[in-house]
Amino acid sequence: MSAALRQLLWFLIAGTRGGLNRARIIEMLHARPCNANQLAEALDLDYRTIRHHLNLLEKNGLLTRPAGSAYAAPYFLSAYLEGNYAIFEEIRHRMPRPGGEAE
Repeated sequence: MSAALRQLLWFLIAGTRGGLNRARIIEMLHARPCNANQLAEALDLDYRTIRHHLNLLEKNGLLTRPAGSAYAAPYFLSAYLEGNYAIFEEIRHRMPRPGGEAE
């Protein structure tokens, strides 16, 4: 199953234009649950951009919202991603940083 997660993360994080922002969202949610507005402020991104990335990550089973779609409900990493977070970290560390090389 981890091979499927690895492929999904390579596509969503390393293989697309918005991957860096999705990686930043995952890292922030790994530290603590947040709602879309908190993420937008902390990451200095447009709220609609954050919502787009959150929807994509949730649709692919990487995020969850135990409180449902209630206003300001926080997002959490899914148990699947949380349990395999080392795979995300491996991919993240191979990604180039803005204006530079991989870590």
